[in-house]
Amino acid sequence: MKDSLKKYLFEDRSVRIQTVNLTQTWHEMLTHQTYHPVLRNLLGELSAAAVLLASNIKFEGSLVLQLQGDGPIALIVVECNQHLQVRATIKTRQEFVVKDTDTLQTLLNANGQGRFVVILDPANRPKGQQAYQGIVPLVGNSVGEALASYMQHSEQLDTQLYLAADEHKATGLLLQRLPYSGGQEVDSEVAHQAWERALHLGRTIKPSEQLQVDEDTLIHRLFWEENLIAYEPQSVSWFCSCSRERVADMLKMLGSSEVESILSERPNITVNCDFCGKPYVFDAIDCAGLFVATGNEKADKQLH
Repeated sequence: MKDSLKKYLFEDRSVRIQTVNLTQTWHEMLTHQTYHPVLRNLLGELSAAAVLLASNIKFEGSLVLQLQGDGPIALIVVECNQHLQVRATIKTRQEFVVKDTDTLQTLLNANGQGRFVVILDPANRPKGQQAYQGIVPLVGNSVGEALASYMQHSEQLDTQLYLAADEHKATGLLLQRLPYSGGQEVDSEVAHQAWERALHLGRTIKPSEQLQVDEDTLIHRLFWEENLIAYEPQSVSWFCSCSRERVADMLKMLGSSEVESILSERPNITVNCDFCGKPYVFDAIDCAGLFVATGNEKADKQLH
């Protein structure tokens, strides 16, 4: 079964509910990566959150969530595009040892220098124009709390995220209070009560429950008394733009002398993708072929 994101609205359209299941996607993310369980789960929660938030942005391009820290984690990056294709990675500082008891704050904000960055990067962004960046201090004891704080202060939207991840699955539930527009006649007290009711139900969720049951079951358990408007599910998948050709181009840029120098110390050159960790191996014959091809291309251009 494909991973999916599902959207619902309360009948009065005052509250948005979204769920995301990353099982196959999460498996593909971890295929070439080995993380400490604390880091892995943190990355899974941020990945689920990125998909939940990206699905509500109406533009072609990518949403990038970054956690920048001054502790064991230097950087966590998750990118999700308009097709709900996602990729993610963690950069750690080798001088630190990650402990089972570490938290978001000890991993990223030990000295109060942690930052949470949201980037909106349109696919058709003109050359030279910077992508939109929202940067706020890293607050809260979880990814969900940090994001809720960002949404409240930067987007003025009441938002709650309930996120969970383990070695098998990353998942999330988003609750969001929607502003009314278009001249609708709204009973503000009814809308307020609906939001309070959603929050009360959301607080009953345990991460273990999110990991053990499917998202449809979870929605039924929480909101069986509500009349929900359901939308068509959207597929979610893993995507990384790395390729052997891109790595080959990088080796060409190093030049034949540098590549030969590296090969004099080892039997081959292995380059791992910064995002997915997939290894690309080039032996001496592969490397020689890169520069023979380059030489032939130059000769061909000179002849023409």
